[in-house]
Amino acid sequence: MSHFSAPALRHLPVGAWRLHPGHAMSLQPRQAAVLRVYCGRVWATLGQGAEAGAPDDGGDRFLGPGDVLSVPAGASLVMEPVAVPGDQGPVHFDWSDAATALAPSRFAREVGAPARELRSSLAHAAVALTRMVFGLLGYSEFLVAGRGRVLSPLESLRS
Repeated sequence: MSHFSAPALRHLPVGAWRLHPGHAMSLQPRQAAVLRVYCGRVWATLGQGAEAGAPDDGGDRFLGPGDVLSVPAGASLVMEPVAVPGDQGPVHFDWSDAATALAPSRFAREVGAPARELRSSLAHAAVALTRMVFGLLGYSEFLVAGRGRVLSPLESLRS
């Protein structure tokens, strides 16, 4: 099993974290943080750190889509995807500060999220339009074949 630590993945934007099957990840937040699973299942082990909460807060947990785990400052979190037969896709999750993850601003909820959805939809529409135009261009020779061409005297006798 491969093992990654959080500093190796700092280039990923919030909400774009992925953990592929056969890999494990270890995270240790300096401030309280929240782990939110969007796709897939993960086995998370929450260990105690210098500033961690109560002793019974640690242990193993299985998290699925929509599950949220609060991780206290200084605690260590080790997680790996749960093997599901036939599923080789990565687990998609978000790792962020507890303050921003639990209380998104009104602007982020009412303007930011719809703007991201619109941008994604427009990108998909542009890709679909491009594919359709190239498809129609591929049929152009079929659509205009024989039109506008003067027939030779031998070809005109055959019809």
